[in-house]
Amino acid sequence: MQITLAKSVAFTGTGLHSGKPVRMVLHPATADHGITFRRTDVVGLNPRIPALWNMVTPSKLCTLIENDAGVSVSTIEHIMAALAGLGVTNALIEIDGPEVPILDGSSAPFVAQIRRAGLRALAAPLAAIRVLKSVEVSEGVATARLEPATALEIDFAIEFDDAAIGKQAKRLSMSNGAFVRELMDSRTFCRQADVDFMRANGLALGGTYENAVVVEGAKVLSPGGLRHTDEAVRHKMLDAMGDLALAGAPLLARYVGNRAGHALTNKLLRALFVDATAWQRETCSLEQVHRLPGAGVLRPASVAAR
Repeated sequence: MQITLAKSVAFTGTGLHSGKPVRMVLHPATADHGITFRRTDVVGLNPRIPALWNMVTPSKLCTLIENDAGVSVSTIEHIMAALAGLGVTNALIEIDGPEVPILDGSSAPFVAQIRRAGLRALAAPLAAIRVLKSVEVSEGVATARLEPATALEIDFAIEFDDAAIGKQAKRLSMSNGAFVRELMDSRTFCRQADVDFMRANGLALGGTYENAVVVEGAKVLSPGGLRHTDEAVRHKMLDAMGDLALAGAPLLARYVGNRAGHALTNKLLRALFVDATAWQRETCSLEQVHRLPGAGVLRPASVAAR
């Protein structure tokens, strides 16, 4: 069955890149609504932006969606990962600014609040997107690939010159709440030189050492150090989870990323959907539902009508 929130839940914070205060409220939605953002501060233009792969527009260092009226919301990857990791398929997200709050730089605060609010099952079947053949895209040394699989798997590798990160790789099946156990608390990361460059160019204005892991050579400059020794690659997997959620339905596929980022993952989804022989939409069996990322994390309290 499709899943929505049991009740509305609110978040307040600061945009990572804009540095502007923002309030965001997640509301329950009906079956087949999907995940949609609504800009409450926009007047005279269409304020709604569906969270879908074909709404993504090029942006620096984050995922940004924009509708035909030019209304946009950026840095959506962490909240999208949280929703996907909990199995939420329908929600209306009202936001009073152009950027999702960064909070602690991970998905953990979103997950915690949504779990407290609870989930509700809807009396409607859940469809998934099954990948039928491998699809791959690349940009320079970075590659991203989707392969056939019975449930979502993420396999990621990164390499940075800074010894605090270096080479890291991790592979996980996202079934049985793996996102909540393994990935949700891993924070966005960058080098101190990147921070200086971004701020000089009007970016990362809301970034702090508390909402991002900042490294310089072998040093971790953020107080408290790392939450995981491989927090960097875990966060890249978190980002991939959020960006893949823009497929519009759970993916039955293995995602393999090598130094991939937001733009490359979106390029991969576009390559997938342009090839009608590479995928199919199918109604999930009970067995498939039990292998989806949100299964077992939080049992929906009730079944509601469509």
